[in-house]
Amino acid sequence: MWFDPKCPWAWIASRWLLEVEQVRDVRVRFHVMSLAMLNDGRDDLEEWYREWLRDAWGPVRVAIAAEQKYGSEVLRDLYTALGTRIHLEKAPIGRELYTAALAEVGLSTALADAADCTEHDEALRVSQRAGLDPVGEDLGTPAIHVPGPDGRTIAFFGPVVTPTPRGEAAGRLWDGVLLTAGTEGFSELKRVRTRPVVG
Repeated sequence: MWFDPKCPWAWIASRWLLEVEQVRDVRVRFHVMSLAMLNDGRDDLEEWYREWLRDAWGPVRVAIAAEQKYGSEVLRDLYTALGTRIHLEKAPIGRELYTAALAEVGLSTALADAADCTEHDEALRVSQRAGLDPVGEDLGTPAIHVPGPDGRTIAFFGPVVTPTPRGEAAGRLWDGVLLTAGTEGFSELKRVRTRPVVG
């Protein structure tokens, strides 16, 4: 799964996937992408979204810096530590949040410096391309890739769901998503959101 730590839909999808691990033979691997990078330079964004993106660079830069230093396995726990603070505790996004999350998972708090520099942006761009090229650049996160039974990768955006499905309900959604996304030629299934975001 490709995630942006600030995206609430990616957060819920990630919690759903961790539930799926408990009821299906699935192991989730996390990768970083950036909604700020994806939308950089666009002049057609609504003002509320432009404002929402203002502090979105920091968390992804910290995450990609951690992956570059320690490997992709650290992203599972780091994403949980960042996401818990951002989405559940509603902590302000900034250095204090980064250092607390890094310390919680035993990573160097010096990685918080990455939030304000472009040193790892090329690695972020490569990760983002790997996640979105098979799905479609205009879609974003959550982006999920699954090895298909015929050897081809099933790649899709979503699901966008709230609240997080738990237990066997998570497993049933996984089964349905794979069946749908794995259908040759399938591209979209959507309806209007009627519930508030609940992780």
